[in-house]
Amino acid sequence: MRRFVLVIFLISIFVMYPDQTNAINMPCSMVLEPVDKNLKNAKGSALIYKVQLNPPSFARTNVSILAVHLPEPSSYGNFDSYEGFAFIPDEISWRFRLYPTPEEYSPTWAGRFDLITSKMKNVEVQIRLSNSKSEKLGPSILTNNIKYCK
Repeated sequence: MRRFVLVIFLISIFVMYPDQTNAINMPCSMVLEPVDKNLKNAKGSALIYKVQLNPPSFARTNVSILAVHLPEPSSYGNFDSYEGFAFIPDEISWRFRLYPTPEEYSPTWAGRFDLITSKMKNVEVQIRLSNSKSEKLGPSILTNNIKYCK
């Protein structure tokens, strides 16, 4: 009888609290891979963790992105920069500008966003082309899903 009660108890925990089995551990990081497999050298990384902002308030989630060996944005058309883009499908999205470093031939692009209050479940993180004047967002260049965050 005790075994039966124990089994029912354990099954009920997994049924009533499934989010704990799907939750990611923060901080975590993941590699952003090229959408176009011809971009052999283009790679990025995303760091995801909780931050405590000033003035003191509840913790928020930060997404920081760094990318290297990206092609010139203008090589894809009317684009002049890159943006970080994270989203939960059919729910919410966040976009933030990536800034280039002053390296001579191929800058490193980096940026961050600190104000995420949603649960980070089924989040897709991307680096997308952008036109800074028209604020038009272009296609994804690098991408990965948060389930690969380690």
